[in-house]
Amino acid sequence: MIRKLVDYKKLDHELAALLIETYPYGYGDEDIITFKNAHGEIIEAVEIQTADTLYLVKISKSLANFISNFEDNIEKGLESKPEPILEEVDAQEAEMEFKSDQEAEEERETE
Repeated sequence: MIRKLVDYKKLDHELAALLIETYPYGYGDEDIITFKNAHGEIIEAVEIQTADTLYLVKISKSLANFISNFEDNIEKGLESKPEPILEEVDAQEAEMEFKSDQEAEEERETE
């Protein structure tokens, strides 16, 4: 089995969903794995496992927020559709702009 150390910010959507599925209510002290990396830094991580890979996801305060807000953010993203931005313009003003654009285009064509 392959073991990979990843930051939660670099998880693809599928692995992020697996992380949420594995720790739906967040992680506890018993879920945290602590070890030293090659540089001698202490790393804390939680495990998620796929069929062929064991991921050690580095944890931080923002990971806890990510887990607790994941479903809300997904729902908001699906619900919110950008509204088209329309600008109110006076009809006479719009007509004048249209005519000046046409005149400019005609001048370019004659050059």
